[in-house]
Amino acid sequence: MDAVIVFSDILIVAEAMGLPLDVPDSGPVLSSPIRDLAAVRRLRDFDPSRETGFVGDAIRAICKEAGPDVPVIGFAAAPWTLACYMIEGQTRGDISRAKEMLRSEPQMAQELLERIARATALYLQSQIAAGAAVIQLFDTWAGELSRAEYDTFELPATKMVYDLLGHPQVPKILFAKGSAHLLESLPGTGANVISVDWRTDLAEARATLGQMSGRRIALQGNVDPNILLGPEQAVRESAQAAVEKTGGVGHILNLGHGILPTTPVENAKAFVAAGKLARVPSRASLA
Repeated sequence: MDAVIVFSDILIVAEAMGLPLDVPDSGPVLSSPIRDLAAVRRLRDFDPSRETGFVGDAIRAICKEAGPDVPVIGFAAAPWTLACYMIEGQTRGDISRAKEMLRSEPQMAQELLERIARATALYLQSQIAAGAAVIQLFDTWAGELSRAEYDTFELPATKMVYDLLGHPQVPKILFAKGSAHLLESLPGTGANVISVDWRTDLAEARATLGQMSGRRIALQGNVDPNILLGPEQAVRESAQAAVEKTGGVGHILNLGHGILPTTPVENAKAFVAAGKLARVPSRASLA
């Protein structure tokens, strides 16, 4: 592999902020979800070295094992996605309560997002201190927002994470699921890399980001994870097709979402091999 991502549970930060977390067989549950302003203001700042030190320990161990030539990617939920789980109290089902909060209690929603952003920045700083060379925010529920909602609530919160993070030498990746309608807004977060799912055309994303941002932004993605459940030939063809969309320049070849649990290991290997062997046009550029 060209890199290793430390994919720690999204709810680690919520638990560290004071929400009791239980993980039964049916999936994670936060037993005291956020339903009013008092609950928002009861959330606590936390010391990542004490409350989430196990993540730093894992990163140090992985860095030691992987060696200096394989970058380790730190990971956290984007503010809106973590807020959805903190409001709903679980990671399954809909996010109707969270969306209603945006409409009926916008100031409360913004305060919650800001508190999450500040905590997330500290959490990621601790991962960088442990050896993470890149960080990624994962915004599973971004696509549920209209562009106006995203610009009002999530964009400033995500930008706050990156601004508070510091470490300008550390590349910042933002994955926003279902974000084709948000492409013109995403550069405003300050991310260096925009990761898109399989529903966004990579060539169109490159053109849009180039026109809107005025700066070079790399792309990550975006092969449909379900393709890795099929024949190896289709896996190899999909990897090549993704590379051809960008010419392989300013592009991190990846899946358009997490790998599925039932994916055959041989197909995962075929995807990586196909990416390394993909033909790249000699005159490809970011322009």
